[in-house]
Formats: sequence, C-alpha cells, structure tokens
Amino acid sequence: MDLKRTGEFIKERRKAKNLTQADLAEKIYVSEKTISKWECGNGFPDTSLILPLCQALDINANELLSGKKLDEAEYKHEAEHNLLTLQRKQEDSIKFILTLEIVIGFFASIILFTAVMISSFIDLPTWIRILIIVIGFIIFIIGIHFCLLIEKDAGFYECKHCGCKHIPTYKQVLWSMHSGRTRFIKCPKCNKKSWQKKVIK
Repeated sequence: MDLKRTGEFIKERRKAKNLTQADLAEKIYVSEKTISKWECGNGFPDTSLILPLCQALDINANELLSGKKLDEAEYKHEAEHNLLTLQRKQEDSIKFILTLEIVIGFFASIILFTAVMISSFIDLPTWIRILIIVIGFIIFIIGIHFCLLIEKDAGFYECKHCGCKHIPTYKQVLWSMHSGRTRFIKCPKCNKKSWQKKVIK
C-alpha cells in the first residue's frame, strides 16, 4: 500500500464529488486536518473510518487500499495483493509488540534488582530502604502486568490436539506454567490441556 498514491486518490475522488476537505471531514466526523494528512500521504484512515470514507467517495475498500479505480479483471488481483500487504503489516506490528514486551520485562526486572541492591549495600535509614524496595516492587508489578497483557493479546496460542488458534484469558496467562512463549493451557475448542506455542498468524 502506497500512502502517497492513496492520498492522491482520496483527493481526486473528493474533487470528483465536488467536496471540500471540510465537507468530507464533516461527512465522516473527523477534522479537516485529518483529511489533509491523508491526502498528503502522511497517514491512513483507522479501520473504523474506511467504510464511511469509501461511501462518501463512492469507492470500495479495495480501491482505497489500491489507490485507484479498479475494473473487474484488476479487482481480484488487487484484493489478494492488498490482503497479503495488510497481513504482513499486522505480523510486523505483532512482532514489534512482542519485542516491546521483552524490553518492558527487562527494565522492570532491572529496576527491582537495582532497588534491592541499593537497599542492601548502601547505608540508609530503614524507612528509606523499605521505601526504595516498595517502589521497585510496584514498578516491577506494573511492568509485568503490561507484559502479561501483551502476551495475552498479541498473536495466538495454537492447540496441539485440534490446531485451534485462540487468545487465552488474562487468568490463564497469569497462572499457567510456561517456558518462553509456550504455555500449558486449556484449548477453548477441544477443552484439552497441552503445551501451546505462541503463533502470530
């Protein structure tokens, strides 16, 4: 997907419908600045705005993603291409989020470790030692909470028995035995427990 080409297409279709940026913005309940940003190729509509935008411009979602009007012969080819592009972008996004999980977990652990070391080896009043450890522990708990949310929502777990790909509950992620990104959890489809690997598609 070429944002510049899509932006030019939005502009072209807007003008063909005799709409100003302000008119189009009003139709789909966004700001005029947002329309300008899209037309300059500096952004793309959220998924919730794609259909209203297409309706306002009298195009379909595939044409919006392709940045041009499509005839019947082109439609299927472009649809497959756009689907693959969106899938790649989604996979890259999930990989980035899972990397972020590791970074958050690492820094949360370092902060807790540092707090314990400071309290253990630096001569401080007892209340300050306790305060440093408590602060370190709170930051650690918050960091781990965010890591678990990411682990729950980014990608899927795949059941070894039936192949079902599912998103577990927060409780399952919190309490299940795990080794890296593999967890011993129950499949919601076949109700069997197994060591299930994290997959991103």
